[in-house]
Amino acid sequence: MQQQQQHRAVVVGAGIGGLTAALALRARGWDVTVLERASSLAPVGAGIGLAPNALRALDTVGLGDRVRALAAWQGDGGMRRPDGRWLVRTSARAAADRFGGPLVLLHRATLVGLLADALPEDTVRTGGPAVLADPGGAGRPARVATPDGELEADLVVAADGIHSAVRRLLFPGHPGPRYSGFTTWRTVVPAPDAPFAPHETWGPGRLWGSQPLKDGRVYAYAMAAAPAGEHAPGGEKAELLRLFGDWHHPVRAILAACDEGTVLRHDVHQLTDPLPSFHLGRVALLGDAAHAMQPTLGQGGNQAIEDAVVLAHHAGPGRDVPAALAAYTADRLPRTTALVRKAARIGRLALLSARPAVALRDTAMSAVSHFGPGLVLRGFDGIADWRPPTGDAPARVS
Repeated sequence: MQQQQQHRAVVVGAGIGGLTAALALRARGWDVTVLERASSLAPVGAGIGLAPNALRALDTVGLGDRVRALAAWQGDGGMRRPDGRWLVRTSARAAADRFGGPLVLLHRATLVGLLADALPEDTVRTGGPAVLADPGGAGRPARVATPDGELEADLVVAADGIHSAVRRLLFPGHPGPRYSGFTTWRTVVPAPDAPFAPHETWGPGRLWGSQPLKDGRVYAYAMAAAPAGEHAPGGEKAELLRLFGDWHHPVRAILAACDEGTVLRHDVHQLTDPLPSFHLGRVALLGDAAHAMQPTLGQGGNQAIEDAVVLAHHAGPGRDVPAALAAYTADRLPRTTALVRKAARIGRLALLSARPAVALRDTAMSAVSHFGPGLVLRGFDGIADWRPPTGDAPARVS
């Protein structure tokens, strides 16, 4: 009985990071409860790309190969101009050889379903808000208030997203997320009849990506400079047609296939100012709650998955929780801070709007591409080749 009390965790948020944390902690002997505000885990969102670093992290919870089986990118791909000219060419084989595995594009709902199905049926409680009542400390448990009463926990994992209420309680002096100046659109549609190579296209102040999914659909995303909180009066599909309607195939075909109700628009916020720590007391922040970044590296969800398995690694059986959380912060804060900054730099480069700067950028990218895919992929060294920690973390006694 005492062993169960020493290994009770509450995860706030049933997104990708929270569910991965629940699986990883259960594998380390924790009794885990996941609290989700939404009424269900019904399919939401659009696509997500999982790089080899996240797939290796998912190996630690037994799901890596199941996700790898969903890889759809098999041939060439790269970056283009709006007129269709290739700026950078690479291939799935070159990426897999360099980083030790494929890049997998899948629907977020598919990944959430795989994670949730791997947990016992009663692990996730939906339909009620969770409020941190006490972060706990070395001599007392944390407490989380729910509509059904308070839960005590030796560990609370705050995976409650970019506007995390837990983060605001732990670090009230932190400025929180800031608007990047860019907004995004995402949709999933049936694949067009004419084939195409996976690509991301950079234009003046705008970018577009078209990526095939294993089930025959296409995940498309776009990004452009815009005032915060703005929505197109004529609808988001009409706005995408205005911005991208004259771009190369398959952009026009994808826009023709999408319905207004399938287009998601979200402003891009980021934690420009790093937190002083990813933990306080017995609470650990994870994913966007800890280090929200621009989507330009495609690493937001990947880093949440990394967070989850690193946290579980340090919080193994018999570990002192406050010390384990200090080790978690030491592992994760430097890496994710660097990625937040790198994603912001790429965002500024991708969405240059002045035509002389755009021409210079495109010329430089084309020149780099002539040296082959290895040089192109070098920008992901240290990111996609990350590997999860192995073995037991050293015991730390407070």
